[in-house]
Amino acid sequence: MESVRRSRFLGHWRLWTALLCCLCTTAVAAPTKKKKSSSKSSSAKKSQTARVKRPAPPPEPEFLPGGIPATRAAAVMVIDARTGEVLYEKNADERRAPASTQKLLTALVVAEGGYLDQPITILPSDTYAEPTKLNLKAGDSYRRIDLLRALLVKSPNDVARALARDRAGSVEAFAVAMNNRARAAGANNSFFINPNGLPAPGQYSSARDLAMIARAAYANLTIRSIVSLPSMVFRYADGRTRELENTNKVLKRLPYCNGMKTGYTDAAGSCLISSASRPGRDVIVVVLGHTKPRIWTDSAAFLTWALTRDPPLAGRVP
Repeated sequence: MESVRRSRFLGHWRLWTALLCCLCTTAVAAPTKKKKSSSKSSSAKKSQTARVKRPAPPPEPEFLPGGIPATRAAAVMVIDARTGEVLYEKNADERRAPASTQKLLTALVVAEGGYLDQPITILPSDTYAEPTKLNLKAGDSYRRIDLLRALLVKSPNDVARALARDRAGSVEAFAVAMNNRARAAGANNSFFINPNGLPAPGQYSSARDLAMIARAAYANLTIRSIVSLPSMVFRYADGRTRELENTNKVLKRLPYCNGMKTGYTDAAGSCLISSASRPGRDVIVVVLGHTKPRIWTDSAAFLTWALTRDPPLAGRVP
């Protein structure tokens, strides 16, 4: 009997000892699990923080002796829009793809042709222009002035084709008119094949020629009033509306910038013709073969330098 009691006691003692060990093990292990969970949570937070990238500040312009802005653009031309005086040039006569900056010449030929309130009926051939399009539909009609505004503010390639075909009968005939007008402006180192600046073998211009074309366009009050628009509302023939924001970002950066035209293709790089005005001075800056966002910063720096130079100072990089 005594041995049975002793056996039961030992059994109960072993059971309680096992339970106590389990409780101790759980108590010791619990904080470790909590730390791991906390570590995972902290790691997740760091991962989420790492994904949120703050926008990089715009690059600061660099300067040459005399306060002239330095630039890595392939070609630059800065002129006085009133006199045509060259204020600065870099590779100004190098033949380059002008991209959509040549739409200034397209707009000039159309604007000087007059009758801007007359309607244009869109043809199927007008819509064959990638990649930037306003998605005009064949059979719809628009006033020339409305398409001209869209061309200079948002730069749609289908609009350029429609205006060219309407004015000259065909894109090819309009190219002849473009080249004649360019030569009349003094741009003799250019050859244009289409109205929109899309890559084409044998099509080229230069910073100097585009400055001359831009000066002629700047003198046209219709064009000058359009290129200064930060945005516009375009109304489609079916009544739909679309807000078009100006592709020229310098307009929002400088209060005295008043135009003109952007351009980009893989072959041309980022291009910009910009203009600015202050009492007594009007200047035009052509920057070709650059990168974004540097093209906005450098163009703004050249405009500011050209407007504020005192006494007038010309610069040249061979």
